[in-house]
Amino acid sequence: MSHPRRLLEADFIDVHYHAGPDAYLRRHGVMETGRRYSSLNGWVVLKNHLGCSASQAWEARQEGLPVSGSVVLNEIVGGIDFRVVQRSLCQHGDSEARLIVHLPTVTGRTHQSRLKRNSAHWILDKYPIRPLTVSHEGKLNEQTLDVLRMARDYPIVISTGHADAQEVRLLIDAAVRLDVPRLMLNQPANPLTGLDAGALLELAQAPMVYTEQTALTYLLGYQSWEDFTQVLRDVPRALYSSDLGQTSQPDIEQWQVDSLLWFERMRLGSQRAQQVTRGNAQELLRLEP
Repeated sequence: MSHPRRLLEADFIDVHYHAGPDAYLRRHGVMETGRRYSSLNGWVVLKNHLGCSASQAWEARQEGLPVSGSVVLNEIVGGIDFRVVQRSLCQHGDSEARLIVHLPTVTGRTHQSRLKRNSAHWILDKYPIRPLTVSHEGKLNEQTLDVLRMARDYPIVISTGHADAQEVRLLIDAAVRLDVPRLMLNQPANPLTGLDAGALLELAQAPMVYTEQTALTYLLGYQSWEDFTQVLRDVPRALYSSDLGQTSQPDIEQWQVDSLLWFERMRLGSQRAQQVTRGNAQELLRLEP
């Protein structure tokens, strides 16, 4: 077993990357993804719409690769259930990075995606992932509240998944009420959520809220340059991630080059760039000593 690169030693942290096998075909498998992030002195958190990447992340860390995992509480993996989270934590093993727990990403709400992607398996074509949502008739369901409560006692970060804008507000209100220590707004500029920089500035007044800004929402034209810039420049505890891994989108190395050019065009400044690419993610993921 190789000694894995430590989270706090990484030059950047990508909290959202898709490696295969996943619900769609991906550019790289887990080990190749880990090797590429390692060569760039980065750290990557794997995300998988089929459910859990925790055991894959554990395997990668055994080989010295800078990888941690997540679980997406979609129907196919067991849905919004605290036991699914517990199992994923067991599979994640010892890690200096918290497991990210994404609320469902398959919700039944549709939009015309601009992504060119192919299903990874015929089973998913014949038996698609069934939709789940975190709320019913304007209230969070009990299963969602159970998972939120777990964040107080387990080494996890709750992510809003593909909750809509109203559900995001419900989740933040519940996080405040339940004393949830950290809540990540998952790619909130995507059309399924639809929160712009102005709304995110308001929501970030809650001190446990971390706001993800992905490269993909900008690359797909879901977000204007001005909104992309304002989130990275102004929103407290913003996290810059890729949400890449698609065969039709840039590879990891090209994303890094593009990001540096974007930051220069934004006049982001080195201190703020370090915050959004590394510092805020370290605060989100690291375990307290």
